[in-house]
Amino acid sequence: MNQCTAVALLPPPEFLIRLAAPGGSRPEAGYLVCELAADHEGDHTMALWDDDANRTAVWARWSGDLAVLAELARCGAIDLWGEDACGLFAGHPAAHDWDIVDPTLAAVDAVLAQGHPHLARRRDGG
Repeated sequence: MNQCTAVALLPPPEFLIRLAAPGGSRPEAGYLVCELAADHEGDHTMALWDDDANRTAVWARWSGDLAVLAELARCGAIDLWGEDACGLFAGHPAAHDWDIVDPTLAAVDAVLAQGHPHLARRRDGG
């Protein structure tokens, strides 16, 4: 299943702009890229930073031009091999992250497999 291709611009909060020293560097906007599967329901989401001690992460959630930050618990699902935990938030829609393919990385993998097979990711777990 392909990754959602939604992208949003996250401008710096107004208070950071006011705190910036006059003549100093102005805080820059950042880009958000949705981490969920394509055609998911609800808001787009991207993890901004982890709190491993509490098994949570701060996520940006957006729909249209409005983005909000929310601390959400991590999904507790483990893959069939017992090796990877899902990196998305608890209760996320659609597929777990190990079933989501970033189409850009898939294209890079295809090029590597053709020209440099020793650099390509193996799909058999090796």
